[in-house]
Amino acid sequence: MATTTAPSRPASARRTTIALKILMAGTGLVFVGYVLLHMYGNLKVLLGEEAFNTYAEHLRTFGEPILPYEGLLWIVRVVLVLSLVGHVYAAFSLWSRAGTARRTKYAAAKTAMRTAWMRWGGVFLILFLAWHLLHFTILKVSPNPDATGPDVENNPYELVVASFQVPWMTLIYLLAMGALALHLAHGVFSAQQTLGLTNTPAAYRRAKVVGHATAAVIAVGFSIPPLAILFGLIK
Repeated sequence: MATTTAPSRPASARRTTIALKILMAGTGLVFVGYVLLHMYGNLKVLLGEEAFNTYAEHLRTFGEPILPYEGLLWIVRVVLVLSLVGHVYAAFSLWSRAGTARRTKYAAAKTAMRTAWMRWGGVFLILFLAWHLLHFTILKVSPNPDATGPDVENNPYELVVASFQVPWMTLIYLLAMGALALHLAHGVFSAQQTLGLTNTPAAYRRAKVVGHATAAVIAVGFSIPPLAILFGLIK
């Protein structure tokens, strides 16, 4: 008589780990696409108030009348929130598994610093994201005592310029961009590895280059506007 055996626990655990890695890679790539588009929009501040504010308003009216006012923005927000939940869940689940798995001292030493950075760097980015949304989207508060009031806080261009005229605001933003760059350099590479795009030495090197290039482009692109404002190139 034929008998069946239940899948072993290690095999099941491996499948779950692979699923978590795919979830982490997929949600991470959603964020990469978003920050690239967000960076493009931020750079419009270099073109002046009319160009930047027209872009900001267009985001709210995009798709009308099929979509309601701010319809696209709400779709993007929902997708980003769901992606964030999935990314954080996958990350902490994988870190928990890695912490309980047996590994050699060499492997532990080799990965400990990188794992700690990805973990705490990710936490810092989440905190920065919360502050960033409160600052520019939800509360719209100017930290610049010389530029406050409705005329500033209800004008996207004026709020951005007033905010980054404050040195400590620019410093926080630049620190966040540094954290984002380090997170992306490893994260974009890991996503390619998870998706099977690093199976040859040439592909492995190419994935490393893509990760570092993506991180550099995004970090530099986001840093240009606040630095230009801080040094008086944009007023």
